[in-house]
Amino acid sequence: MEKKQGKERERIETVLKILKKQVPLTMKQEKYCNDACVERFLKAKGDNAKKAAKQLRAALCWRESVGTDRLIADEFSEELAGGFAYVAGHDDEARPVVVFRIKQEYPKTHSQKLFVRLLVFTLEVAISSMSRFVDQFVVLFDASFFRSASAFLSFLMGTLKIIYDYYPCRLHKAFVIDAPSLFSYLWKGVRPFVELSAVTVAVSSLDFDDSLEDAVFGSYPTRTASLRFDRAAAGATASARVGVSKSSRFSFTVSHLDSLKPWYLSTSTATPRAAPNASPSIVGASPLNARSFSFASPAARSAPRFAWSPAPRSIPSTPCKFPPPKQPKPPPPPPPQQQQQLRTRRPSFLQSPAALFSFRKEAHAAQSREERERESFLPYLGFHRRPYDEMVYRAKMRPPLGGLISIISPHLKQRQQQQMRRNAINIHHHQHLKMQTLNY
Repeated sequence: MEKKQGKERERIETVLKILKKQVPLTMKQEKYCNDACVERFLKAKGDNAKKAAKQLRAALCWRESVGTDRLIADEFSEELAGGFAYVAGHDDEARPVVVFRIKQEYPKTHSQKLFVRLLVFTLEVAISSMSRFVDQFVVLFDASFFRSASAFLSFLMGTLKIIYDYYPCRLHKAFVIDAPSLFSYLWKGVRPFVELSAVTVAVSSLDFDDSLEDAVFGSYPTRTASLRFDRAAAGATASARVGVSKSSRFSFTVSHLDSLKPWYLSTSTATPRAAPNASPSIVGASPLNARSFSFASPAARSAPRFAWSPAPRSIPSTPCKFPPPKQPKPPPPPPPQQQQQLRTRRPSFLQSPAALFSFRKEAHAAQSREERERESFLPYLGFHRRPYDEMVYRAKMRPPLGGLISIISPHLKQRQQQQMRRNAINIHHHQHLKMQTLNY
């Protein structure tokens, strides 16, 4: 354990040395490049110090160009009021859940730079709300506001690219909810070229509505249970044998045990007795072949099933001078080793082209993958359906991200509120005195 920690520490020091050789770091950059940050970049690049240092230097330059230190909530008043991007809460493992409800018209009416700043601001709020032992977040993309699959795909790929390049190993899971109909086909084509495709899942919120309905209706009794034969009820209604059926197709008796039930479907352990005046063809039939006999025609029932036929006569009926020719003996049967079992012929390509392609394993694997994706999204369904509250989201912002309101200390806020209450009491008191003087 100590050797492993020593190797990790050596890699971190190597990355920091490479960074400082290129360009000296500022105070803010040194604060940002802590051990946890360097470990994430090393993990993303497979513990390669040179590649990790290169990506970390690119991330530092990008953060300076975007101006992450100067992002405040006052810049995104319209987006915060509409709930375009916000932190909905934390899951069971204290990971923040980020929700994006960007509309399709937003990129047309706003610049790309403003969208990137909004994305970075939302991710910074999520990171600032993390606890000490949490370093990942979950992203929910609500695609119901997009009508074009290609437009949403470009938005999704741009967002995942920013997270992969400048927030490595931060994304735990990304869910695409209610995407346009053609998105699945486009996503299959570009998925191998997206770095974070392994943690990106496309789900539909309508599937969970069906599951809830099934759970509600599953509590009701089934129809087969309601039509099941009840001996107690039959015994209460009938206490003696009523009669015997003389139908040519069915033969059953009506008794106090088996009410309106064919004799060959009886559940009693006793040997079934043949009903009087019943069809003689099915007397003694077993329960397995009684159904086929009962539904057969009268001619088929009257004829025996296995008719005995005499062997062909070899001696003529009239006397003859010459002896009858000897019939050749049949050839002996082949030994049991030479007998081959008959096999069903496999269909050719012209008869059944689909026989050459077997998709059963792939379909089973796809079905199991969809079930796992649905189960993984189930804990985050509440965050997706929960209504947006701007004040709750602003309460999660730490200064200076919260804007000018969050910069003011709580003590000053409390003193200001107390002063306002005192002023209101004084004004009310002066108005009351004026009313008394006017009355006199």
